[in-house]
Amino acid sequence: MAYQRPELMDLRDAAYAAIEAIPGADARLRFAVLNALAVMTAGAADGLYGYQEWISKQILPDRAEKEFLDRYASLWLSGGRKQATGGAGLVTVSGTDGTVVPAGTLFIRSDGVQYASQADATVATGTASVSVLATTAGLSTNAVMGQSLTLVTPVPGLQSTAAVGVAGLTTGTDVESDDDLRARLLQRLQQPPDGGSAADYVQWALSVAGVTRAWVAPLELGPNTVVVRFVRDDDASIIPDAAEVAAVQAYIDSVRPVTAEVTVVAPVAMAVNFQIQLTPNTVAVRAAVEAELRDLITREAIPGGTILLSHINEAISLAAGETDHVLTSPSANVAAPVGQLAVFGSITWM
Repeated sequence: MAYQRPELMDLRDAAYAAIEAIPGADARLRFAVLNALAVMTAGAADGLYGYQEWISKQILPDRAEKEFLDRYASLWLSGGRKQATGGAGLVTVSGTDGTVVPAGTLFIRSDGVQYASQADATVATGTASVSVLATTAGLSTNAVMGQSLTLVTPVPGLQSTAAVGVAGLTTGTDVESDDDLRARLLQRLQQPPDGGSAADYVQWALSVAGVTRAWVAPLELGPNTVVVRFVRDDDASIIPDAAEVAAVQAYIDSVRPVTAEVTVVAPVAMAVNFQIQLTPNTVAVRAAVEAELRDLITREAIPGGTILLSHINEAISLAAGETDHVLTSPSANVAAPVGQLAVFGSITWM
């Protein structure tokens, strides 16, 4: 039977009984010294029980708070908690041919986020592509193609404004949340390293900042081959770009067995579109249905996997406020070809 922490009033009554075991002592007389002593003793004991209860939650990582969770992670996970990273990529500047954009040149976005150029760049045919990295970290430091940046300090021969390149500024991530770190740590404890097993490759991919889900396909390209695919659910697009794929490839190459031929690739998105006749057909119920379908796809979609039609109907029925529905499309299980990953597309309300 689990230990039951005594209530404060039970502790007070126990203190009363201990004091009144002395002949003639009356601990229940209000405003008396013995009464105050009993209440004070019970309060102190209750505080100690509370502290012990809190400590009991920290001794295992499944309920540990941030400080202790970080300590467990530092012991069991390479690098511990994944730290925030800054957005990086190319920006296009315009100016006079031959003008040099020195390394360390600062650009600023309208919201105050700054980016520093990483290497010298020279203007040719009126423009130059400058490699930049955010001076701060976080998901918010990413930027989309065409977003405007301004030189913090004018550079002779350059226009004062620049534009984010076609690939955008990516790789910016927030610090890993407690829930994500706990899930990764528990996976590591429940599936310890096994000399390059499938679980090892998943854990290695998840160790890279920004990676939220990963899958491994042994022997997909032949003997001794391993294919790893992953997504970044917190980015604007969950499908990783070439630089993000290269980062995961580099990390796995540094820890994998030397005999394995590992290929890291981005999954190909396969949009799943829905046609639903909904009752009641209100804005709130529509939003609830969409949230449930997005959650279903996030939970069950794997590259080359299948999402069951029965699960789609179940997800719609679980939406708050839904009383009935007719699912017109899809009309069968949603099967993704090899290398493709089902993602939420759109809903047409009938």
